[in-house]
Amino acid sequence: MIAMKSAREMEIMRQGGKITAGTLAMLLRTARAGMTLRELDRLAEKSIRSQGGVPTFKGYNGFPASICTSVNEVVVHGIPGEYRLREGDILSIDIGTTFKRYVSDTAATIGIGRVSEAAARLMRVTQESLMLGIAQMQKGNHLSDIGHAIQAHAEAHGYGVVRALVGHGVGQKMHEEPQVPNYGNAGQGILLRPGLCLAIEPMITEGTYEVETLPDRWTVVTGDGKLAAHFEHTVALTEEGPRILTLRDHDFLELDVARYRPKEEMAA
Repeated sequence: MIAMKSAREMEIMRQGGKITAGTLAMLLRTARAGMTLRELDRLAEKSIRSQGGVPTFKGYNGFPASICTSVNEVVVHGIPGEYRLREGDILSIDIGTTFKRYVSDTAATIGIGRVSEAAARLMRVTQESLMLGIAQMQKGNHLSDIGHAIQAHAEAHGYGVVRALVGHGVGQKMHEEPQVPNYGNAGQGILLRPGLCLAIEPMITEGTYEVETLPDRWTVVTGDGKLAAHFEHTVALTEEGPRILTLRDHDFLELDVARYRPKEEMAA
């Protein structure tokens, strides 16, 4: 059953989303070569709790940390430990906050220092795929329109779209109905209507879309060892269209229906 959200509930999720987005932005600014993933996790928990939130991930089905930190070929669910970031790594940080019983969930991938052109292109296209998916979150569209837009953009650039992991509804639980695949044909699934809140999260790979889970039962890696990138936003559908509840400073602007442009382009 899909739990639709009232305006009051969406406002609470927006407040929580500010905590989540602000904390993620701080982590993205802070991450640098030589820093351990565990240090980032500690900073995340301190930030979330200092603002009245609770780290959603910590203890979720036994997950031991407040954030997921996924480096290079790790797609998602990397456990932050003693690995020290290196120049040229790409790092995905996935983070969730529970605030007044409601969850917000977001993720982004960044380069550590100077990264290869191939890595930079993968990250850019993955973020674009997310924004194009969000643009399809319109009243009267179908759920599959989101994944179709993501898949079309990623595959047009030669990338793989992970099938084994999907986005999801979000609200009083981190994972609610419906599931939101990042692939598929347009015009299928439920009709989208105001009150729907989704965590849309393309996971895009340089090579195969196939993935493997490591023996820790959390860490998911690409099947061929090539790079992966992950971007995510919590989005509410309103009468006016999609509203990103986890938008960060210097992130893409909220969408004008079907277009996205970075802020630096808008200022040019």
